[in-house]
Amino acid sequence: YAKLAADPRKPLYNRAIMGQYPPGSTFKTSQGLTFLQEGVVTPTTSYPCYRGFLLGRFRLGCHGHASPVQLRFAIQTSCNAYFCWGFYHMINKRRYGSVYAAFTKWKDYMVSMGFGYKLGIDLPGEKRGFIPNSDYYDKWYGHNHWNGQTIISDAIGQGEVLLTPLQIANLCATIANRGYYYTPHVVRKIEGHDIDTSFTRRHYTMVDKKYYDLVAEGMRAAVLGGTCRGGAIPGIDLCGKTGTAQNHGRDHSIFMGFAPMSNPKIAVSVYVENGEFGATFGVPIG
Repeated sequence: YAKLAADPRKPLYNRAIMGQYPPGSTFKTSQGLTFLQEGVVTPTTSYPCYRGFLLGRFRLGCHGHASPVQLRFAIQTSCNAYFCWGFYHMINKRRYGSVYAAFTKWKDYMVSMGFGYKLGIDLPGEKRGFIPNSDYYDKWYGHNHWNGQTIISDAIGQGEVLLTPLQIANLCATIANRGYYYTPHVVRKIEGHDIDTSFTRRHYTMVDKKYYDLVAEGMRAAVLGGTCRGGAIPGIDLCGKTGTAQNHGRDHSIFMGFAPMSNPKIAVSVYVENGEFGATFGVPIG
């Protein structure tokens, strides 16, 4: 054990449940679902993308594609601007009374999707990831001194947001199930005993099933003619979403997917440290 513990390759470090990483563009699916449920956008709401999100002199870049963009196409092409605009409008929306209250509502959605806390898998050492709350930003910027633009990177799975690869896989399973997930577990059955009911109970998110169908369509489109087209498998209706997470070194390569689209049996997430573009390593591995 001492030899394993001292090994610089960290064989005891289970990145699937212990690694806490920015989810990148895989996180955009959760944002689209939240915006739809809250009425910030509709399926036909369009936002401009001029190779990025532009607000005054502020710019957050994006790759080139058609504009303006609706949700399905935004998922297909992984448009940064669409999700930045949606996030900006939700956090700054006056109906919540304050930016503090709006962001608290946003966080409630993220928690309902299995983020920010341990999922409870039956393995030791699981980490919780990180979803900031309003108090966190009050501490950094001061009360009433921040808004949707200040923390816009959260919209695209960057900024302070951290998930484990297991939480990304669980997000994908939730989309596959159209709005619910089971606590992830390794043990399927124990001879002579019933499995703990905590592993067989459905956990529903705060988003209606009908909105999950739209996001699944966007993920299917990503495989047919978007960022995941390198992962198309003949005869299987695969749905996928790539992610490329900025890092202090080379970017991380991320992919999540589920199949088949209409009768899902499997969900997968791939996280390649320093693998650069999601389509480069994440998609082929997935």
